[in-house]
Amino acid sequence: MKAIIIEDEQSAADNLSFLLQSAAPDIQILESIETVSDAIAFFKANKAYDLVFMDIHLADGNSFEIVREVEPVAPIIFTTAYDQYAIQAFKFNSIDYLLKPIREAELKKAIHKFKDHHQKAPVSTQQMEALMRLMHSPKKAFRSSFLVQKKDTFIPIASGDFAFFFIQDGVVRGTTTDNQTYSFNEKLEDLENDLDPEMFFRANRQYLIQRSAIQSLQTYFNGRLVVNLQPKAKDQIIVSKANASKLKVWLDDTGKNNL
Repeated sequence: MKAIIIEDEQSAADNLSFLLQSAAPDIQILESIETVSDAIAFFKANKAYDLVFMDIHLADGNSFEIVREVEPVAPIIFTTAYDQYAIQAFKFNSIDYLLKPIREAELKKAIHKFKDHHQKAPVSTQQMEALMRLMHSPKKAFRSSFLVQKKDTFIPIASGDFAFFFIQDGVVRGTTTDNQTYSFNEKLEDLENDLDPEMFFRANRQYLIQRSAIQSLQTYFNGRLVVNLQPKAKDQIIVSKANASKLKVWLDDTGKNNL
């Protein structure tokens, strides 16, 4: 099975290629393309491919320009940083999407859907037009603050003032940048969905960490990473090999290229 990657960020393209080796080893990446103009030229000259991974916004335009000029002959899986609640509305027959940073589990689901519906027609110009209308709709408003209890007093704390959230003894807790810890009734998965993914990253099952709290990353066994936070967490935060790649891409995307 042959696939094309259209992505203008090299780190994101490399991460997708890495995840595909595990999620779908039968997929061969024929080409990695960075621009609208190069993608148009490729699709005009080539028809022997089965699947396209396409970033929505590229350095020299958006992917709608590609489909408007020459419709690919294969289904498209879009990669995007846009909010999932807005994007869910355009999951048409042959369209799927992956939110950045891409997770291996979601990539596997998208590949599975593609294989199950391989006979369906490629994306149409009309579908792309609907997609682009959605791209200009308002984005999801993420949670900006929490009302926490300290003895008999309730205190509002901004989301950005939390360094990390974690599970301890079955209870979700949050530690602020001034090293104060509070308990929550919510699940860690609920907090992950409510908080801005550009600010918080799910490091593992136990920890949801804020990017400004990350002081350094250390290599660990078998391609894993150890995350060092400030303030320090009580546990050693170990990121799996698959998530380690996503974490690096996420930190690059948010401008912390010095780690």
